[in-house]
Amino acid sequence: MSKRRTHSPEFKARVAMEAISGRKTLQEIAADHAIHPIQVSQWKKQMLEGASDLFTRGKKSNANEEVQAKEAELFQQIGRLQMELEWLKKKSQLL
Repeated sequence: MSKRRTHSPEFKARVAMEAISGRKTLQEIAADHAIHPIQVSQWKKQMLEGASDLFTRGKKSNANEEVQAKEAELFQQIGRLQMELEWLKKKSQLL
């Protein structure tokens, strides 16, 4: 039984770009790289589907900054609530 080969992301991208360029058929590309033509078409499809994500990174980083700001705000609130709880515990002991 043959062992499954793993290919680097760079290799997959190179093969997918070759397929997208259309200079060679999928069969020719597969033969050049010793892989199955279906694998070439899958990598091509993945690259085309993921291409739009390249242009939405700016939106993701803004969302990430918003999440970090909200997280910092929540940690501050936790700190205030812990201090208030300690103060109330001390007050209740005095009564």
